[in-house]
Amino acid sequence: MALHSYIFCIFFLLFKFSTTCCYARSLTEPLKEGFSVELIHRDSPKSPFYNPTKTLFQKLNTSFHRSLDRVNHFYAKPKATKNTPQSVIISNQGEYLVKYSIGTPPFEVMGIADTGSDLIWSQCKPCEQCYNQTSPLFDPSKSKTYEPVSCYSMVCQTLGQTYCLSDAQPNCQYTISYGDGSHSQGNLAFDTLTLGSNTDSSVAFPSIPIGCGVNNAGTFDSEGSGIVGLGGGHVSLVSQIGPSIDFKFSYCLVPLFHPKSSSKLNFGENAVVGGPGTVSTPIITGSVDTFYYLRLEGMSVGSKRIEFVDDSVSDDEKGNIIIDSGTTLTILPEKFYAKLESEVAANINLERVNITDQILSLCYNSGGHNAVEAPTIVAHFSGADVVLDSLNTFVSVSDDVLCFAFAPVASGSIFGNLAQMNYLVGYDLLRKTVSFKPTDCTNI
Repeated sequence: MALHSYIFCIFFLLFKFSTTCCYARSLTEPLKEGFSVELIHRDSPKSPFYNPTKTLFQKLNTSFHRSLDRVNHFYAKPKATKNTPQSVIISNQGEYLVKYSIGTPPFEVMGIADTGSDLIWSQCKPCEQCYNQTSPLFDPSKSKTYEPVSCYSMVCQTLGQTYCLSDAQPNCQYTISYGDGSHSQGNLAFDTLTLGSNTDSSVAFPSIPIGCGVNNAGTFDSEGSGIVGLGGGHVSLVSQIGPSIDFKFSYCLVPLFHPKSSSKLNFGENAVVGGPGTVSTPIITGSVDTFYYLRLEGMSVGSKRIEFVDDSVSDDEKGNIIIDSGTTLTILPEKFYAKLESEVAANINLERVNITDQILSLCYNSGGHNAVEAPTIVAHFSGADVVLDSLNTFVSVSDDVLCFAFAPVASGSIFGNLAQMNYLVGYDLLRKTVSFKPTDCTNI
């Protein structure tokens, strides 16, 4: 891109950001002090995905398989066709959902809150070919603030997943393909996005780029409608509303299936993570700007430290693990995992059992208890030691069996959400840091 075009692009994006900031602040009070919204676990009774016929352990086992699916999506090689550009990103198998509204008047939908993708998209009318969705579809013709994005706009050109049909149809089209063969295709438009706040009011952000999907198929769940991208790319929600929230967001994930508490997604001043016990590590620029790469130096089991080994990462300065709220398990390279498992097993004096239908290999007879006296594990990130107790490292897979909540893969690493539970995890996209603070998330 020529220098003058690049400068114009930056100016355009800053202009969009600044108008969003000012307009939203004039609409709502909570922006002055930040705001929070509820994060709903997909297996919670509050979730449209909730299946009362499945046991807690069946739901967990399914989430373990979704963890491995997300590894394939994070580390899949991009594929492209001759006709349309595509981006292989994360499928809609994340673990948390968020309610939001599109348009004027606001039309409520529920989407997967995904730190592993950028574009916000939802199924829209009129649908050419859509998966069966049980809830109503958004109708852009009924929104007073819906404005198609031009093919010639910088937003369309910088998204990197767009194309134009012809000069006669100059509206920007997007295509997203997923590693499992699923896809979403439709129109890119600006519209008002409204988030519910913990102050019982709402926060509206005008002119947010939103994908209106009219051709969607694959493994999407019929109870949901698309994705809310929280990644680090230009069109993600946190990038678009960035100036209004000082480019900060955080979440606090309650322990699995806690009956009376909900996880929280915080923005702006509410998202600041600090005080005693807080540790921070740099976000490292990786090959995909969507993902949040960190540098894991090693892990300790009790007093024994194991240095991180990943043959696929050669440069010591590179990020070697992705932090992700949508992956249940922590995923590690086989060689490193084998050393970690061996050391954990050497520190637990319980009967080891083999569970043939589980992907987890280190399991114990818990005698009916839902906790195990496990050694403390410390994840040594660059500049930050994150202490993991048994809540973060072991999970019940049946009434009398507990398993180590880490899994090996041939290539790739993900710091999953079990390891993040009861931590306030804050992302500061200006300082390029992720911060961790031990927190009882049920009391937030």
